[in-house]
Amino acid sequence: MTRYALAAAAKGWHVFPLTPRGKWPLKGWPWKERNTTDPDVIRRFWTRTPYNVGIACGPSRLVVIDLDKPEKEGLRPPTPWDLPGVTDGADVLAVLCERAGQPLPFDTFTVTTRRGGLHLYFTAPADVVLGNTRGEDGNGLGWKIDTRGVGGYVVGPGSFVDLPDGAGPYEVINRTPPAPLPGWLAERLTPAPLPPQRPVTVPLAGADRHSAYLRTAVAAELARVTDSPADGHNNALYHASVALGQLVAGGALTESDVTAWLASAAEQVGQRPGEAHRTIASGLRAGARRPRSVAA
Repeated sequence: MTRYALAAAAKGWHVFPLTPRGKWPLKGWPWKERNTTDPDVIRRFWTRTPYNVGIACGPSRLVVIDLDKPEKEGLRPPTPWDLPGVTDGADVLAVLCERAGQPLPFDTFTVTTRRGGLHLYFTAPADVVLGNTRGEDGNGLGWKIDTRGVGGYVVGPGSFVDLPDGAGPYEVINRTPPAPLPGWLAERLTPAPLPPQRPVTVPLAGADRHSAYLRTAVAAELARVTDSPADGHNNALYHASVALGQLVAGGALTESDVTAWLASAAEQVGQRPGEAHRTIASGLRAGARRPRSVAA
């Protein structure tokens, strides 16, 4: 694993340790800040334990397209991908290329994944920041296609992952240096502009201490969402939902009001409506387990 980590670093790719035979960063490891291309650091770390190799895409100036296989053999793709010959992410990418009149972008550094999928490595465009996408959500490419850019990572070549849903190595099958991400794909992956920014209205009437406390509490949780970093919006939304869910359970606020306020805050930072509402509902349920009341 030391050799693979050094090989990635030699390409200018920033690496960090993943759990042995796993695909997650070490517990508590701040991989977004602690990744490296320093050969001495890599040798000191990987010679002690056969950690798998994580590649931080943002600092490595990479965009990786992950073409996955279905979890179950024979699983039918959803509409609009339920087409003859479409069985996995690679097939969906082929359909996208055909519709766009573009060639298949396979002449680039390519790694097979543990369940037979593919990681296509591309150099990131210089004029736009591309984050992560999942499937068809938001500006994602389609069924069984994920992308990793700023704020994301991939399991690097040489790693071996052994999990209940599949085990296998990550092996290089095309050593061609990463090609620039095709412009038409970069355009599709570019996030839509945020809606016009406007304050979230919290119409809590009353000048008494109780109302003032509630206004302050709600404003603080909404600010938690709107001030969150680009890679922390969903996490902030969840924690805000938990905190306000406690007040809902205690009878201080209504669930409909809190849901509307949080959804509006999530919209301000570009959260997708479906994902935002799922996160809010989950947070409210968690908050309801610990009701919090406000003294009059």
